Amino acid sequence: MEWTEVNVKTTNEAVEAISSIFDGLGAVGVKIEDALDFENYRASNPSELFELKDIPHITEGAIISAYYPDSTDIKALVTELKNKVQELKSFGLDIGEASVTTVAVQDDNWATAWKKYYHPVRLTRYLTVKPSWSDYKPVDQDEKVISLDPGMAFGTGTHPTTRLCLQALELYLRGQESVYDVGTGSGVLSIAAKHFGAKEVEAFDVDDVAVQSAQENFDLNPIAKDILVRPNDLLKGISRSVDVIVANILSEVLVPLIPQSKNLLNQNGYLIMSGIIDDKLDLILQTVQENGLKVEEVLYYGEWRGVIATNRRED
Repeated sequence: MEWTEVNVKTTNEAVEAISSIFDGLGAVGVKIEDALDFENYRASNPSELFELKDIPHITEGAIISAYYPDSTDIKALVTELKNKVQELKSFGLDIGEASVTTVAVQDDNWATAWKKYYHPVRLTRYLTVKPSWSDYKPVDQDEKVISLDPGMAFGTGTHPTTRLCLQALELYLRGQESVYDVGTGSGVLSIAAKHFGAKEVEAFDVDDVAVQSAQENFDLNPIAKDILVRPNDLLKGISRSVDVIVANILSEVLVPLIPQSKNLLNQNGYLIMSGIIDDKLDLILQTVQENGLKVEEVLYYGEWRGVIATNRRED
């Protein structure tokens, strides 16, 4: 069977948004080649001896590739794709050249080739994410390992926005918390929350495909067996309060989430947010303050920002 590979050359910061566009356009699989993945792998393996040429990688930016069967109207799809990618500029994202190319491929050329780009990566002091097929073992007793089977979509966990949320969960969870993971995607934040001691975790995503992907990853991690995941538009219709709400989504989506979260946080609870490009930070900080929450900390990773807000009472 022949397939068409549709490629978008872009920047690191637009990876997740363009991947989501491909999901919405019915891609059977999505492959991400992100220069940050290689840098993160090299940084997490400083003692490993290797030649750069031995590890397939690009040196800057990112290339997102999606796969469609030969029954797809590729010309119409590419037109819609280009329009949606250009719309990302209105969200403050730098999409780079955003060039779109297509190439015909055979089924056996892409069904497994993407696995060579995906390696175990140490993301925080205590947390490592590994592909499900890897036999990686923890190097010390405090290391937590998350197994992910990204299917045809990979790179999960290595994007700066995800790292910021993981670092915040590591810093602020103390054990026995109840957690909402909004826009869960692969479910990596929910699994991390369990590793860091959360008692109850419930995950939401507006996309049914993401819900299914998250459930598959929960099934790979015994610690995540009791995580509940279901489709939902942010926190609409949710009434039970929790200790922590974590969300790694675009700033424009965080804005309506903040007032929803204010009403669903237990006293002294935390709202952990990422997906915030630098020039949107003031918007998020202002929205936090307008809703009576206190900014506890701002985390930085390149051009990306993470914000931890709380309703903690002042002593």
